Order: sequence, then structure tokens, then C-alpha cells
Amino acid sequence: MWWPPWLAAWLAWAAGAEAEAGAGRPAPLCGSGGLCRAPLGPNASHPAPGHCPRQRGAAELCAWPLSSESLLDAFPVDATQENYVRNVRNCIFSVVYPTPFKSRVRLVAVSKEVLENILDLDISVKGTSDFLQFVSGGKVILGSVPLAHRYGGHQFGSWAGQLGDGRAHLIGVYTNRHGERWELQLKGSGKTPYSRNGDGRAVLRSSVREFLCSEAMHYLGIPTSRAASIVVSDDDVWRDQFYNGNIKKERGAIVLRLAKSWFRIGSLEILAHSGELDLQRRLLDFIIQEHFPSIAMNDSNRYLEFFSTVVSETANLIALWMSVGFAHDFVPNTSDDERRYKIGNQANVGLFNLSKLLQALKPLLDPRQKQLASQILEGYGERYYIRFTELFKTKLGLLGENEDDNYLIAFLLKLMEDTKADFTMTFQQLSEITEDQLKELHIPEEFWALQDLGKHKLFSEWVTMYLLRLNSNKGDSDTKRRTRMTTVNPRYILRNWMAESAVQKANLNDFSEVQLLQQILQHPFQRQQAAEKAGYSLRPPAWAKDLKVSCSS
Repeated sequence: MWWPPWLAAWLAWAAGAEAEAGAGRPAPLCGSGGLCRAPLGPNASHPAPGHCPRQRGAAELCAWPLSSESLLDAFPVDATQENYVRNVRNCIFSVVYPTPFKSRVRLVAVSKEVLENILDLDISVKGTSDFLQFVSGGKVILGSVPLAHRYGGHQFGSWAGQLGDGRAHLIGVYTNRHGERWELQLKGSGKTPYSRNGDGRAVLRSSVREFLCSEAMHYLGIPTSRAASIVVSDDDVWRDQFYNGNIKKERGAIVLRLAKSWFRIGSLEILAHSGELDLQRRLLDFIIQEHFPSIAMNDSNRYLEFFSTVVSETANLIALWMSVGFAHDFVPNTSDDERRYKIGNQANVGLFNLSKLLQALKPLLDPRQKQLASQILEGYGERYYIRFTELFKTKLGLLGENEDDNYLIAFLLKLMEDTKADFTMTFQQLSEITEDQLKELHIPEEFWALQDLGKHKLFSEWVTMYLLRLNSNKGDSDTKRRTRMTTVNPRYILRNWMAESAVQKANLNDFSEVQLLQQILQHPFQRQQAAEKAGYSLRPPAWAKDLKVSCSS
């Protein structure tokens, strides 16, 4: 099934917008190839389409066709061109340029796969000054017009009004040699009209986490945005990380991230709330045409079909999150006092967001379509539950159908909850332990998560049920079962303590652990010597118990 990547990112609308008063506009980027176009002035119209070839392994950014014209052609832009915080209306984007760092900039890490397989750039480009300037917001590709997107949304269940790209700039759209369209965005690149009370910057700790987590999710097979690079500066950024009055000086950083589209539910919500229905229809038609090719544009029910697809794919996406123990907002988030985004509430938050999407769509639907859309929304829970069950059956190596499978899964999850057994390693170690070892309740020391699980008084009862169910797998063997399970149960995930360790070293300009984690997380299902040496499959260290994160982490 094809997944529009913007669906994987739409929950991020409430992540908070932070902005910074900026210096001058970035310089245009042009090499000797002569393929770049003149930059736009604040009052200029966008340039004519370029003719740069899509080539694999381009080593110069000037031969690389990045453009904003597909978005500028489709939508009106903010009539006010000055960069100050304000309420914006009657547009989708504001033209606003990144704010270059004032100090030295260092390249922390890059994704070779993103550069070479998505952006058609040779990895050698990372060593050029032009690349460093480009990914840090210091220069723009001639012909691309940086944009900040206007959207709204909810934060912790309440309508927050206008949010928008408060610390991000969409710096262009690239169509690669495969015909894939990717939107490039700098995060942490300075103030925009949507910055509210922020400073437009991101800090190193949050940028490292985003870079590593987006790439980790991709290699786990879960739809997500991608990260191409991360840079850090010596610019001072002041943050009250836990909102307790303890303001500290940190370093500004920028992530270059990619998605097929950065539109989200809040993109439609803001237009519905402000009564800009013609523009809302225009945006929705653009989204359907660009990202939902199975829906016919001449179909009078296209908005209903769009909603049905989003409901189905959201259920699938959140079930995938749950299958690897991922929560959009990690439980220790000190801002989430009500634990609204805890891991056990992910599906419910998905339902909440879908209900807000339906509310935004209702002005564009007739009475019959509204009724059908409500019925589609009511089916979300069943779709989620079916997909969740399918995934966890696969994680347990179960084949075929059995009426007791749901109970077997729920039983195990309850044992894990009661014993606080590690989610990832419980399933991974079930993938490696033999049926004979389970039958004898002989849990080797290396299977520490299963040893924790084995402390539960009902563990032996669950094992008996599990082994009986495995015996019903037709044409299966213990070897086949274990091989099958190791391909879906990761051994390595990005744990909070690993990210924290990498961040602490990066603060000292030692980027080795960021790069090590990046390499390890590209092969999460394979045992790796470097990962074992680093302790990435062992119990978390004692100091990790005190770790906390916040919205700015």
C-alpha cells in the first residue's frame, strides 16, 4: 500500500513553534555550471521552469534543480512580505528566508542514502562549502523560494489557533530520477511570521533526536519523514528545557528533512476555522491530485474517498508505531501532565485528530457525504484493532487463524506491563529462544527481558498457551519460526539513553556516537558487533532511569 508521508508527520503540528530575530537574507548559491537562475526579490514573481537534468551522483549543487514553483503556481502567498510575527490570512505560505548562523557551523552527520538515492547527490558533496552553507540556511539554491507554511491545530486537546512553521523553512521541491517528488525543509532555521514567542531556532539535543529517530523509523519499515543532514553552530540559544525557570545556554542546530509533502490536518483546519473555503477546496484538490493518485479528480465523492483513505492509513500507521513500541510523544515528556500522548493512548489521539479532520471537511460535504464520513470514522477502531492484531501475530510467529490469538496477545502484553519487561527485547528474545527452552522454562541469562517476564506467576500458563498455538502452525518448524520472527522484531531501536549519550558527546563536538547510532539503526534486525560492544541490546544503564524529555527535546 502506498503511504503519503505527510500522514506520518501530521501529529507534529503541536510540537511548538519557536522563532528567532534574524540577520540578513542568505546569499544565493551558484557554481560555475551556469544552470542556476536569478534569485527572487521580495516583490518579484517566481521564475520560469528550469531545465536542469535529473542526474545521479551530482557533485555540484548548482547542477541540482531545486524549485518552489509548483507550490507558488498552485497557491496565493502572504501579501505581507516583512518578516514579523502576525496573524496571516488568505494564503497557504509566506515567503520568508532562513536566518544564517552568525558563528562557525559544523556538519554533525549526513544520510548517505538520502543524499544519493533520494536527492541524486554524490556523497562527496558533503565536503563542500556550498553544501554546508545550504544545509545551514546560509545560502539558497537560485530559483527556489523559501516558504513558511500557515497551519493551525490543537495542543493537548484544545484549539490553539494559528501555529505554522515557526522555526522551519520549506526551501524547495525536488523531483528525482525515479520521478519522486520531495519537499525539502530546514528546521531550526530562524524566525517566520508564525514564530509566536519563540526564537526560530532548534537546539542540538532535539535536532540529534529528530535526525536519528526519523532515519531509525524508516529502517524499521514505518512511514516517516526523512533526514538528510544535521549541522550545529556556536550560536547561543537559550532554553528553559523543562519549563521550570532554569534557563540554560545551548547551541543552535538545523536539520534538513524531507517528506513527499509537509501539509497536515492543521493545514485544512486553519482554513475551515477562518472561513476560507475556496482556498481550502483548492488546497484539498492539490493534495488529492499530488498524493492520492487512486482518487479521481472528477469524482464528486473525492473528499469522502480522501477521508476514508486517511482514516484507514492512520489506523495502519499507529498500529505500526505500536508494533515497535514507538510513542509520538514519549511518556516522560514533562509537558504532558495528563499523559495524553502516552503509548497506550496513541490510537485514541489518532481518533481525536481524525474527528478534527472531519470537522474541517464538513463545509465541503453534502448531507449524505457527512453521514457516510461519520460512519467511516466510527470504523476507525475496528480497522486499527485488525491491523494491530495482524502485526502482533506476526511478531509472535503465528500462522493462520485462531480464535484465541487476541487473548494470547493481550495476555502477553499484560504480563509485560506487570513485570515492566522490556518491550523490544521481549519480542526479540522470543525470536531467538527455542521451543524446548521455553517448554522447560529454562531461560538463559542472555535473555534478560524474558527472565524479567518469567517472574510473573502466570508466565508458565502463557508459555503453555503459546507453545500449543505454535504447534498448530501448519508446515512450520522451530527454525522457520525463529527465522521469521527475527525479521520483524528489531534488536536495536533508538532508546532515550542512547540518544542522550550521543547528545552529550556532540555537545563536546564529538559526533562519533551520532554517526555510530546512525549506522547501527540502518540494520535494526541484524546482530552487529559494534552495537553489542556499545551495550545497545543490554539493559539500560542505571543513570537512564532519571532521564526526562520535554517538547523542546
